[in-house]
Amino acid sequence: MPKTVVVLPTYNEKENLLLMIDALFALPVENLHVLVVDDNSPDGTGKIADERAAADPRVTVLHRTEKNGLGPAYIAGFKQALTTDADYIIQMDCDFSHQPKYVLDLLKAIESTDLIIASRFVKGGSVDESWSVYRKLLSWFANRVYTPLILGIPLYDATGGFRIWRRSTLIGLDLDRIRSNGYVFQVEMAYVAHRLGFRVKEIPIYFPDRKLGTSKMDIRIQIEAAVRVWQVMQRHRALTPQMRRTTTYT
Repeated sequence: MPKTVVVLPTYNEKENLLLMIDALFALPVENLHVLVVDDNSPDGTGKIADERAAADPRVTVLHRTEKNGLGPAYIAGFKQALTTDADYIIQMDCDFSHQPKYVLDLLKAIESTDLIIASRFVKGGSVDESWSVYRKLLSWFANRVYTPLILGIPLYDATGGFRIWRRSTLIGLDLDRIRSNGYVFQVEMAYVAHRLGFRVKEIPIYFPDRKLGTSKMDIRIQIEAAVRVWQVMQRHRALTPQMRRTTTYT
């Protein structure tokens, strides 16, 4: 039975963490594990995670000493997951904007490809009805027009952070290549996978706003991500499939 590890980066998610873990383990998925990557949350999220891990061997916790961004948190979590016998690694937010029910669709889709992105903007996908027209247009333009045009990737939601990776795909990327922080991290990961010749596909999801806690996204972050797409292109445009990493992490 394949082993699946869900990597959950957290910062001040005490309202959501246990609810998310329970929702994931309620799914009809065998050999499912959760790795919480906590950035020293001042609200006690890390302590809550430790208590759950002590009671449930399917849960492990990686504590980081400071909050220095989404990218480094995911990279640390991915590397730890790869030191285990994980076959598939899922990345998702802890705030329920990434709904656990879609894990089943991701696991089914990954059987025939290397990376699956749960997409808001592919046909059949959608976002929260409460989004303003401006926010919808900005996100649609960034993902459907701006990023594909610059990077030449056949994706409609390169900034989407709900994904499932094959073990071999994450190893092949060479995570030490990835330098981005914030939300352009998702773009860089997708672009490197594409340049290295991995098969990348999208499945549609509905993306609701978080119900508990506070969002970390703002317009400044979105604008910064748009600018940094050019840096990602310059950094990785020479990559070829022959440049995949072949050795695992220890």
